Amino acid sequence: MGVTVYQYPKCSTCRNALKWLDEHGVSYEAVNIVEAPPTSTTLKELHQKSGLPLKAFFNTSGKKYRELDLKNKLSEMSDEEQYQLLASLGMLIKRPIVTDGTKVTLGFKEDQFHDIWSTF
Repeated sequence: MGVTVYQYPKCSTCRNALKWLDEHGVSYEAVNIVEAPPTSTTLKELHQKSGLPLKAFFNTSGKKYRELDLKNKLSEMSDEEQYQLLASLGMLIKRPIVTDGTKVTLGFKEDQFHDIWSTF
């Protein structure tokens, strides 16, 4: 499986991540997270492979997160409800998500990308 990048074209963090991947010769498929958000099943798999808490998958600084008052509601929701919510609104998802089917990174940290993605 190749590398897939769930990203939003207007997001500067996503653009920086894609630029890094390009500069390091990592080929990838870019998926617009708003037009084609990952399914709840895919999100569950990404979450499990990431080793991160599910809350890390939420774009907590985003407008939708604030509008829906998720800061106060997430703790009352089951994991399945959270996966469904993320899958229904791509703008709620922290981005970019980069995965090769085994490894998963959220956001863009150059040192993390170097450690994980420079081997591709």
